[in-house]
Amino acid sequence: MTKTLGIMGGMGPLATVDLMTKIIRLTPAQNDQDHIHMIVDNFPQIPDRTSAILGKGTNPLPLMIESAKRLETAGADWIAIACNTAHFYLDDIQASIKIPLMNMPKETVRFIDNAGLKTIALLATDGTLSTNLYQVSLHERGIAVVEPDKMTQESVMEGIYAVKSGNLEKGKKLLLQASKTVMNQGAEAIIAACTEIPLVLSEVDGIKVIDPTVIVAKKIVDMYYES
Repeated sequence: MTKTLGIMGGMGPLATVDLMTKIIRLTPAQNDQDHIHMIVDNFPQIPDRTSAILGKGTNPLPLMIESAKRLETAGADWIAIACNTAHFYLDDIQASIKIPLMNMPKETVRFIDNAGLKTIALLATDGTLSTNLYQVSLHERGIAVVEPDKMTQESVMEGIYAVKSGNLEKGKKLLLQASKTVMNQGAEAIIAACTEIPLVLSEVDGIKVIDPTVIVAKKIVDMYYES
C-alpha cells in the first residue's frame, strides 16, 4: 500500500477537489497514515476541452501531456483525470508516459452494466456528447441512451459553466431542470458525465444520479488496497 496516485486537475478546480474529497471519504483509514498519497497538478490553464473538440479553441493536449509528465516525474505510479471530456485525449496522453491512466467513462459504463440498468440519460458537455465517450460503450452493452434535445443541452452547458464560475445556485437550477426533462423520457438514472454536475446534483434532489467521480474514486481505493 505504498503506491502514489497522480491527479491531473484544474479541469475544473472544484471538480479536482471533489475527486480528492471522495477518495479520502471512501478510504477505510484509521489515521492520517492510512490515506492514499496523492500528487495533484491543479492546472486550470489547460485550454477548454469542449471548445477544442468542437474546433473553436486551442488544443489542450500539449498542456495535458505536460501535466501527465510532471506527475510521472514527481513520483506518481498511476494517474486519474478529474474531467470527463478530457478523456477524449486519453490515448495520446497515455502514449507520452509510462505509468497507466485510469479511464473514467469505461469504469462508469462497467458499473452501469453490472447494476442491470437498461435506459440511461446522459448529461455532459457538448464535447463529451460529440465524441461518444459514453454512448458507444453503453450501446455495446445493450443500454439505451437518452440525450438532451438542443434547448435542454444549452441549459446543461450554461449550468456547467455556472458551476465552473462558482455560481452553484444557478448551476443547480439549470441542471436540475435538464435532469427532470431527460428523466421524463424514460431514463432509469442519469450519468452526471461532467465533473461539475455532481457538485450540485445528487439523489437528494429526487433523481438517481450516477456520479463517475465516485465510481473512479472507489476504483482508486480498491486498486490502492489491492496493491
